[in-house]
Amino acid sequence: MIRLIVDIPDMHCAGCVRRIESALHGVEGIEGIRANPASRQAHVDTDGSSDTLQRLDDTLKRAGYPIRPKRYRLDIGGMHCASCVERIEQALGKVEGVVDVRVNLANNQAWVSALGQVDEGRLIKAVEGAGYDARLAGDKDDSGQADIERRSTARRMILAVALTLPIFVLDMGSHFFPAFHHWLQANIGEQNLKYLFFVLASIVQFGPGLQFYRHGLPTLLRGAPDMNSLVMLGTSAAWSYSVVATFAAGILPEGTAHVYFEASAVIISLILVGRYLEALARGRTNTAIRRLLDLKARTAMVERDGKEEEVPVESLKAGDVIVVRPGERIAVDGEIIDGTSEIDESMLTGEPLPVRRETGDEVVGGTINRAGSFRFKVTRTGCETVLAKIISLVEQAQADKLPIQALVDKVTRYFVPAVLGVALVTLVVWLVFGGEAALSLALVNAVAVLIIACPCAMGLATPTSIMVGTGKGAEAGILFRRGDALQRLRDVGVVAFDKTGTLTEGQPELKQILPVGDMEEDELLSLAAAVEHRSEHPIARAIVEAAGERELEYEQAEDFQTVTGRGVHAKVQGGAVAIGGRSLMRDRSVDISLLEARADELADRGWTAVFVAVDDKLAGLLAVSDALKDEAAKTVAWLHRQGIEVVMVTGDSKRAAQAVASELGIDRVMAEVSPEDKDKAVQDLQSDSGQPVAFVGDGINDAPALARADVGIAIGTGTDVAIESAEVVLMAGDLANVPRAISLSRTTLRNIRQNLFWAFAYNTALIPVAAGILYPAFGILLSPMLAAVAMSVSSLFVLGNALRLKRLNLAAG
Repeated sequence: MIRLIVDIPDMHCAGCVRRIESALHGVEGIEGIRANPASRQAHVDTDGSSDTLQRLDDTLKRAGYPIRPKRYRLDIGGMHCASCVERIEQALGKVEGVVDVRVNLANNQAWVSALGQVDEGRLIKAVEGAGYDARLAGDKDDSGQADIERRSTARRMILAVALTLPIFVLDMGSHFFPAFHHWLQANIGEQNLKYLFFVLASIVQFGPGLQFYRHGLPTLLRGAPDMNSLVMLGTSAAWSYSVVATFAAGILPEGTAHVYFEASAVIISLILVGRYLEALARGRTNTAIRRLLDLKARTAMVERDGKEEEVPVESLKAGDVIVVRPGERIAVDGEIIDGTSEIDESMLTGEPLPVRRETGDEVVGGTINRAGSFRFKVTRTGCETVLAKIISLVEQAQADKLPIQALVDKVTRYFVPAVLGVALVTLVVWLVFGGEAALSLALVNAVAVLIIACPCAMGLATPTSIMVGTGKGAEAGILFRRGDALQRLRDVGVVAFDKTGTLTEGQPELKQILPVGDMEEDELLSLAAAVEHRSEHPIARAIVEAAGERELEYEQAEDFQTVTGRGVHAKVQGGAVAIGGRSLMRDRSVDISLLEARADELADRGWTAVFVAVDDKLAGLLAVSDALKDEAAKTVAWLHRQGIEVVMVTGDSKRAAQAVASELGIDRVMAEVSPEDKDKAVQDLQSDSGQPVAFVGDGINDAPALARADVGIAIGTGTDVAIESAEVVLMAGDLANVPRAISLSRTTLRNIRQNLFWAFAYNTALIPVAAGILYPAFGILLSPMLAAVAMSVSSLFVLGNALRLKRLNLAAG
């Protein structure tokens, strides 16, 4: 029996406990459960099988109480190819409680999701048991660790090259320059040269080349060989044959006692050179994360006991008061309590111009104070800050696997064993049909097959492009919360927009006041403001602000209630005041015929007409207008050029919505949609169009639609609830980021397809050449040394192609 402690954040009361226990009762593999609403945790006794864990997760999701998985991030050492990735994923997946593993070859990290607490030591042991090194990410500075690994690779590379160059110059020089050959024979002698080559090549083989044995031999013995195994077998075959030819030539057939020390040494040197260049290129793929990390302030000036004191950011806590001077970086998130300033928020939104902030406004850690001093109260620290969440989102997106990666995983599972099989067949065929030089030709061609096969390129093809693409998006204020959203966004055929706050500025203004009968304008506005003062809706804010501008006084409203998507009502000075659209008035049997035609005229302008009734008698009408965002029309036009249908989903009246749609050129309008029906509206679009649908919104009411859409895109100036429900977050309110996100998605996927084509085409074309398929017709054989060059170049090509995404211009969308 395995006991799991799982987090269930939506469990709040005894009723939740009963529903959870009822849902899990009788589920196969679950033997008992004790749920605690105070800690929002449940102790679940299971048989520990992966199928049971999946059933547990699925059952609680259906019951409306999803488990929040715990995530662990590991730095992995000794990982070089796609086969390594699969082996580590399998090892980690066997740890009890683990439900998902994502290993990223490009940044040498693993993300592990588990139901309940998992001992980190068991995760590390699982990786080590598979033949790799592991440590919890964050124990040390990641960039520093990467630099250490690069320097270590550089030292091995320099030693290998320094020892290989004499072998290469002496051996190749004697082949190309007869005079040099005769000089060597006369002054050193052929046997002495073999001894020299043996010493130098042996140091390379078991010095810098020892890593191939350290990683390749254990995996080979476990029956799961990787790239290190191929290099180890290839170079060992060349080195061992040469040792026999040097010290026991008599046991070899006459005329076959050739040495291949230069081949084994050059292969190891070239592969190390390739790995060093690859490490440099990999470092460039993740500059976005490092730039975000560099935004973190190290210290802050805090007020304590009436004095200013510089303290480490890690010691700050909510409620501390921080003093910020011009040019300083803001340490953590907070709220300004004194002063005004211009703040550079480009790291957050991608917008270059500083933004004015004053008392009561929020500030975000990592942004820069450009002008003016101010004091702010700390509201969020550590992993709760906006910057920390952005970094976490980018890291998680980069760790995700795209659906396109499934093909790569299937191929790499059998790739290395298949290469070993091809090498063995090559060896046998050449031994049988190679003639007098059969043994030498068999050895050379089998080694070439082992060396030229490159699972690295296949393993790097997808994650490098994702890392660069999501990093590029983060720099422009476009965050992909899930990596697979990149692929789904590319295929979107319909984009649906919420109206208020998304297509519009979200800052409505009161344009007209039309009282009925003896009611005065100020009296009508005062009544409306008294009720709307209790509401958070943008239209309510416009009405309250208009009353404030006229310096009107209004009474406190009582019994305030919201009718979702329709309006509000309350009691003011004993009278029942209702404010809303036609549907609310119909529900209360209010006759609006006197102003209905006028409301239609206002709707034709795109304005929102709000009726006011007192004691179920029409008192007047308020006309509110919300200006369209400057970039809204250009965004719609760009989507049309891409063949994408544009839809607007709004709670406004059909006439008002149609007026806005006509101005922007929107294809389809879904008007008078209540918040709870937005989810269904997206479902209807999905079934009607038969294409993937993206929904763009910013409010709490948009959260269900964002979650229902194939790709939910949240405007980052909106609510946290909306952002949590979306898969793509636009940190600025700029609608032009929608085309930019789609463009980035398409470009990144095109880049991935190019990488995969190269990786598969390279291996498909050159492995047969290395086996000698061209020899019967053209007399062409591939040297193992050229095979090593080709193998290294293939990985560098994939990395170089992914790095081209860094030059992508997202400025115009």
